[in-house]
Amino acid sequence: MGHTTLATGANPAVHGMIGNVWFDRGSGEMTYNIEDERYPLLTKGADVDKGSEIDPTQKVARSEGRSPAAILTSTFGDELAISTAGKAKVFGVSIKDRGAVSMAGHAGKAFWFSKAAQQWVTSSFYYEDYPAWVTALNQTQPATRYASTNWELCQDRSTYLFADRDDQEWELNMPPFGRVFPHSYGPSDGKGFSTFLTLSPAGDELTLDFAKALIENEAIGTDAVTDYLSVSFSSTDYVGHVFGPSSLESEDNLLRLDRNLAALFEYVDEKVGLDHTLIVLSADHGGPEAPPDLQRYGFESQYVDPDSWEKQPGITALKRRFGIGEELIRGYFHPYLYLNRELIAEKALSLGEVEEAVATELVKLDGVALAVSSTAIASGRLPDTPLLRSVLNNYNPRRSGEIYVVFRPNWFINDFDGLAVAVTHGSPWRYDSFVPVIFAGAGLAPRRVFREVHTVDVAPTLAAAVGAKPPSGTRGQVLVEVLEEP
Repeated sequence: MGHTTLATGANPAVHGMIGNVWFDRGSGEMTYNIEDERYPLLTKGADVDKGSEIDPTQKVARSEGRSPAAILTSTFGDELAISTAGKAKVFGVSIKDRGAVSMAGHAGKAFWFSKAAQQWVTSSFYYEDYPAWVTALNQTQPATRYASTNWELCQDRSTYLFADRDDQEWELNMPPFGRVFPHSYGPSDGKGFSTFLTLSPAGDELTLDFAKALIENEAIGTDAVTDYLSVSFSSTDYVGHVFGPSSLESEDNLLRLDRNLAALFEYVDEKVGLDHTLIVLSADHGGPEAPPDLQRYGFESQYVDPDSWEKQPGITALKRRFGIGEELIRGYFHPYLYLNRELIAEKALSLGEVEEAVATELVKLDGVALAVSSTAIASGRLPDTPLLRSVLNNYNPRRSGEIYVVFRPNWFINDFDGLAVAVTHGSPWRYDSFVPVIFAGAGLAPRRVFREVHTVDVAPTLAAAVGAKPPSGTRGQVLVEVLEEP
């Protein structure tokens, strides 16, 4: 949802992408946010390989189709296309499908890396057939250059801040990749090979090479019409989840990301010229520390297990009170708890009363700071505090669950369908929302801005810079410093 917020200048409450997944009450099933069976991938069988995929959000998808249809507002890319009568070239590229689709918007084109097919793919929403250059690139089998190689440190170990944190018990350990350097990718036909690429700088390197090929073959920035290219280097996210930010892996990945960014900018300078390019660097979310790391510094930091909530004494007592013998909690999909609405209706119970009662019990549990019922949100009965404004910014009545749960600071969920990760994000606390917002190029003079800005400010600022309308749901403000003469 962070990518969509950057692209639209709106919060999830407005653009509708409240999470990577949500419960679709119409179908009675979980929905992956960019899934769309109407638009299958152009490469058959390139969807999620549920036997080797470790991202539980992507395993929710039931079809091979992908599109931006679930985004309820326009994006900056959309408005750029409209303002240029469709002449602007708009592209989104990422190792993740949702990173590419969200940033490309409705009017752009999106490409992402299929771990199942080990190639770059798109869906029929964007093309009837692959451009010839994409087909040619895929025929080179770019992922295979990593076969039977290792992820090695790019500098002498003694130069790393986290040199002594190469083997931490909370890190995910998947052979042959392992949790210590060197990390082996294994053979190209080995189980998990493609996944290992995304858990390392290799994922960003593949993304860089594809972005450069796109710039060359689509002639980005070579005429008088402004073009837009979004490149999401998403391996940082995967590495952070698996190893945590204060790990040797994350440190080396960031060093390599810096080099990948430099290589991209050098290429853009060669092909287009940085004086003719406005660069924006940001992120879709922050990166919290792993609880065991925080415990080093005296914090009370733990993992939370929502799967146990149904059996907690307080919830059990509620079920007896309401005469519910079956499952009251349909599931927890961060940050929402979904209740069994059908059962509540069958028992002729008040949904609002049940929501409030469950929320009251949840805040008594270890690790839960706040539990806000959708009834309370919809009725406007919330105090105006920064924390609750964050809750409101995520609430969409068609997609949100019955109760929004905020964990205590430094308490996290880490189990996703049996996959235990080091850290997760998705809270209103500052460590989850603290990200860079950097504008560069296009003749901008160096300066630092010491005031609070938000990721929703990026899209309207870009729109103002190119003379387009702000996206339809924009709630951000134009960063005037970007538009001032140097």
